Amino acid sequence: MSKIHPSAIVDPKAELDSSVEVGPYSVIGPNVRIGAGTVVGPHVVIEGHTTIGKDNKFFQFCSIGGAPQDKKWAGEPTRLEIGDGNTIREFVTMNLGTTQDEGVTRLGDDNWISAYVHLAHDCRVGSHTIFSNNAQLAGHVHVGDHAILSGYCGVHQFCKIGAHAFIGMYTSLTQDVPPFVLVSGNPAGQRGINIEGLRRRGFTREQIDGIRAAYKLLYRSGLTLEEAKAALIEEEGRSQAAAGDIRALRDFLDTATRGIVR
Repeated sequence: MSKIHPSAIVDPKAELDSSVEVGPYSVIGPNVRIGAGTVVGPHVVIEGHTTIGKDNKFFQFCSIGGAPQDKKWAGEPTRLEIGDGNTIREFVTMNLGTTQDEGVTRLGDDNWISAYVHLAHDCRVGSHTIFSNNAQLAGHVHVGDHAILSGYCGVHQFCKIGAHAFIGMYTSLTQDVPPFVLVSGNPAGQRGINIEGLRRRGFTREQIDGIRAAYKLLYRSGLTLEEAKAALIEEEGRSQAAAGDIRALRDFLDTATRGIVR
């Protein structure tokens, strides 16, 4: 208990690993569980049915596990789940889920969540993502692994952002973004594939060439979306190095719910 500042208010029912640090004036609610090595900075509020993994770092003035900003929410015991190794910077807000979805908001592992980011109710964010300052997610948004959201971008409710996608600064996003695709603008438009991000993550030249060929079929061939899907099946068979990546792209297209940026 020596790692909990005397001015912090930690409910006796909260479950904190003995290695957790809690800074001055922070408040931890009764239904909160926090894993080993996590550091909660000063003036942080963590409430609701919130489960937090190990080795996370919460900077000052975060609001975690607050009630969803949904007028239909009636106090149901919905949840927020946060994985391991995340950095949560100043003034970040993350809300509980709602019964209109699975009842849980999720953040995976090793994410960098910058200042003033908002993760609304029922959002599901994967692992290894980067959210720059003021990136905002409305409710029910899904974000894949390694995606990057630049500063001040706004994402409409129920949108999906695929793995390794890149969303440019100030982008207004109202449709789904396939994996590997770079989009920007208001309204959002496709600008190519996230080549630099793929290189940094160890994608081979052959993989990138295969993903680029798939992108051209989807965006530059003049094919309809259904025709492009059929062409991607053939491309998957031709591109051994990128076959798994093209399959991931095809799977995303089959599950897109708001139409894709195109």
